[in-house]
Amino acid sequence: MELKTITLVQESFEKVKPISQAASKIFYEKLFELDPKLKPLFPSDEESMSIQGNKLMSMLGAAVAGLSNLDALIPILKDLGKRHVDYKVEAFHYQTVGEALLGTLEVGLGDDFTTEVKEAWTSVYGTMSNVMIDAAY
Repeated sequence: MELKTITLVQESFEKVKPISQAASKIFYEKLFELDPKLKPLFPSDEESMSIQGNKLMSMLGAAVAGLSNLDALIPILKDLGKRHVDYKVEAFHYQTVGEALLGTLEVGLGDDFTTEVKEAWTSVYGTMSNVMIDAAY
């Protein structure tokens, strides 16, 4: 993975951190809009979804930070992919999650969500999701 791609993702994620609660809410709204069948895989009450959103942002933050050391990140992603099977996540769900993530970043970053940033996130998410899918399925 190119250093420029990693830098773009890490720098843009720093801009999302201050709005992480709002970003996680946007993410799940977009996810369920794209595929309402995913909603039963998640908690139904607002408090539990808030906790779920915090976990999402924490894990995403750790993965983004880990891009600087892929050798250490890959085993973590493999384990995460395997654990998602227990949550009834299927391989095709990763595409929907990617779309929701990009849509969330577009809203959260506004004008800072440039074509270059979108391409960097698309590349990084594609790499991460492929590692998770390959390990799980």
